[in-house]
Parts: sequence; structure tokens; C-alpha cells
Amino acid sequence: MGSLFAELARRATANARREVETYVREIPEFGILDTDPRAMAQTLEHAVWFRRRTDELSPDNTELRDDDLSYISAMGELRAGAGMSLDARQRVLRVHTALMLREINEVTATQRGGSVEELMRMMTWFALQGERGIGAYRQGFVTVLRRRLPYAEQVALLARSLLAGDSVAAELASVVDMDVSDYYAVTVFRVPDRPTVADPALENEIETLVKTHRVPVTWAPENGYERGELVVLAPRPSDAGKTVPDLLPGPSDSHDLLPDGPDLPALVRDFAQALARPCAVGTATAPLADLTGALERARRISRAAPLSRPSARLRAHTVADVFVELAVADIPFVDDWLRTVARRLQDGSDLLLTLDAYYHHDMHRGTTATALNVHTRTVDYRLRRVRELTGIDPGSTNGVRVLSAVVARMLSGAWE
Repeated sequence: MGSLFAELARRATANARREVETYVREIPEFGILDTDPRAMAQTLEHAVWFRRRTDELSPDNTELRDDDLSYISAMGELRAGAGMSLDARQRVLRVHTALMLREINEVTATQRGGSVEELMRMMTWFALQGERGIGAYRQGFVTVLRRRLPYAEQVALLARSLLAGDSVAAELASVVDMDVSDYYAVTVFRVPDRPTVADPALENEIETLVKTHRVPVTWAPENGYERGELVVLAPRPSDAGKTVPDLLPGPSDSHDLLPDGPDLPALVRDFAQALARPCAVGTATAPLADLTGALERARRISRAAPLSRPSARLRAHTVADVFVELAVADIPFVDDWLRTVARRLQDGSDLLLTLDAYYHHDMHRGTTATALNVHTRTVDYRLRRVRELTGIDPGSTNGVRVLSAVVARMLSGAWE
């Protein structure tokens, strides 16, 4: 055995103890080790075993045996059975990998560190077998989740792991019989009046839709956003990244209906119907590696989008639909100015709805009247009243720019 391997073997117990102390210090879920001697001893035993097997196998570049992988998998099962979260599991893997590399570096920095050839052998072994070990640990962890968690919670874990870029997503997807896509439309349903207590009927409906559309779904944590946000990850075609970012094609385009995949407009309508309360929907498309960014964009879009009751007209808004409102929300003095315009319309409750329909129907008075179920002369009167109250002609270029933004901000609930 070369001097690098000998020195790492000599330090194995001390290094293992340092690793466990790091877990306790940096990962809240390991705080229990301070009060549970048995769990502490078991965790330390695992950490020592990892190092000794590394020192035994790496000199000859010997692979981990099946019984080694079974032992590692059993560790994953034990941690999952104790209730460890996916986030903590990921942090454990990061800490373990970082400390193992640090230990190798500490030894090579001393005169006992051994030759460059030994270091290369160690790093080659660590890279290949470390990946196999992590895979076994992950598989054991997921095995327990499959047994312990209801289907809906497994799907929620899959959604959160995809959004976090967690490599466990592939195993979770196989557990719930879904595939991991290269692209997703991250779609956020903002539901301000979501019940504060669990609604079993609603959760059952959502689970049924998950199985129908085969999409990962989770309720997002509040994190300073709206009280209720339902996040749906709809797979997109592999060439989604070649289109203009976050612009979704129309219903007739092949991008909207995937082979064996969800029809996005139908998905939005179905989930909105299940929610059965006003919601605003925002969506952003991104490759698998950027779903965290897509979630943030979709959340912001949903906050700028109008709250609407479930209907055939409800759709997912993209950045192209609300880019003006997104910019306005970030410029307080512009938002305040628009709000002063909005106040002038508050005396006429029908004026806001008329402007909304007017702009949704490309300022065509006839179709606007039909949508509102009123006479065309009524539409003309209301538009004239808007002009009198605000000094802005709704049909002018300035009117479209200003009043459409006013309507969107008011309907989004941003000024309530």
C-alpha cells in the first residue's frame, strides 16, 4: 500500500468523526445525534466504513462489490425511514463528497502525501465508484419513499426534486411511472383564497388529474409569495428551447399537444376547474437544468396575471402577455401613477369589465358587446364614460398602452 493510502487509513476514524460533527453543525435534521448515542454511533460507523473501503479498494482500482452497494443502499433506506428530507439527503451527499476530497488534499499537502501516481489512482477510483455509491444510496432512499408515502406525496417530491435539480428525480419518476423530460412548462396557479387547512376533496381531484395528465404537481411553500401556489410541470417537446423563450404556441400548434404528453390549455382548464376558485396562471418554459429560474418567472407572471374564475377562456399567461405589468410592478412611481388613473374608474364597476373585454377582443365593439351580453350602444357609452373620467381615449394608442395596463393591474389584485 502506498503512503497516500496508508496515511488516509490512519486518519479514517478522526476524519469520520469530523464528518459527523459537520452534519450535526450544518444540517438541522442531524441535531438529534447530540441526544441519541445509538444514532450517533451508527452514523460514525457508516462514515468510518466508507473511508476504510475506499482505502482498501482504491490502490488496485477495485470496484465496489454487490454487498458494498447493498450496505450503502441500506444506509439510504435507514435515513429515509428516519424521516430525512430530500433536501437534507442532498446536503449529506455534498458534505460527504466535499470532506472526502478535502481529506485527500490534506494528505497530499504533507510530505507523507505519496506520489502523483497514487493521487491519480485515488481520484480515478473516487470519481467512478463514488458515483456508483451515490446511486445505491439514492436507490435505497427512494425504496423507502415508495413504501411509506402516498402517491400524491411521491409526485410532489418528484416535482420539488425537478425544480431543485436533484438527481434523485430520475428514481422518483420511475416510482410514479413518469418520464423526466428535457424541457418543462413550469405553470403556477396563484390561488389567493386557498383554504388554510387541507381539503381532502380538492387533493383527491388534483391526484386524479396528475394521473390523467401524467405531470408532477406540488403546492409551493409560501416563501413570501402568495398564500397558495399550485405548481404543475408540463413536459414540453425536445425542441422547445428553439422557440422564443416563454412564448407558447397557439392551441393548433404541435408544440401544445405532445405525443403521450399533456395538452397544456386543457391541463390549465382542468386544474382550474378542480381548484374551483379564482386563480391567476403564469407559465415559463425552460430546459431541465433551469427549472428553478422558470419557477421564479412563472410566479412573477402569475402575480401580474388577472385573477379569473375557472372557465373555457382561462389560460396560462406568458411573459409576452404581461411584460408591461411585470415592468410596472418593479417601478413604484409608475405603478402609483397607474393607480391614480384606476381610481377614476372605481365609480363605474362596469367600466373595468368593459375595458377588459374590449382589449381582449382587439377593440372590436360588436364582439365586445356580444361577450358582455349588452347592446353595442352600451359599449359605446361606457367607453365614452372612461374617456370622460380619465381624459384618455380607450381606442387610441395611448389608451391601449395605459388603460390595458390599468385593467391588468386591477384584475390581478395587486392593488387590493
